[in-house]
Amino acid sequence: MLSELAYETIESMIVTGRLAPNQLLSESELARRLGCGRTPVREALQRLSHEGHVQVLPRRGILVAPFDVTQQFALLEARRPLEELMVRLAVRRASPAQRQAMLAAARDFEAAVASGDLDRYIRCNRHASRLEAEATGNPILLRQMGMIHGMARRYWYGQIAAPDLLAAAATCHCTVLRAIAAGDEDAAARAAHDLIDFLADVARRALERHLPVAADARKAG
Repeated sequence: MLSELAYETIESMIVTGRLAPNQLLSESELARRLGCGRTPVREALQRLSHEGHVQVLPRRGILVAPFDVTQQFALLEARRPLEELMVRLAVRRASPAQRQAMLAAARDFEAAVASGDLDRYIRCNRHASRLEAEATGNPILLRQMGMIHGMARRYWYGQIAAPDLLAAAATCHCTVLRAIAAGDEDAAARAAHDLIDFLADVARRALERHLPVAADARKAG
């Protein structure tokens, strides 16, 4: 479906910074860049607006939404219980084919880390997150987790480029995937909590790095 392809392409451009925060966009320019009509672009932008990636400004265009590290704490707070619910349901309901796909996704994560390819890592992240959510068999949870994971990807792309953080994040994801594939519900839940703990720690350290800058700016003013 063209609108789905437009959505994934534009979201990827935002996540990776090719469309920068506060950049003003137009439907016609995006349609030209994507090589499609304005209708699928408009539908994609409506979805991205709902997810908080862009802001629709009447008579001005589409603004790539800015992001703030403090928003990640609210996102992680909401994500934690849903992440546990997702992995527990995935353990109970995943088909044999889905379990095999999760093992393959874990291997893909490790290959992305070994090659130091951040873009490949982000693609693995998108694929693995969708696999886990689809395995729940719950379409409402699938939509909610898709939105939450999409919002998270944009922030983490800029935070985990360092090889040690990339490897640690991949380890967390791989542990979740393999626990689901093995049918170990409690292990999957623990791994999901460990993942959120890791992400919260990265966000906290990023906030601490920015605080002195903010304090200095206030003093200078």
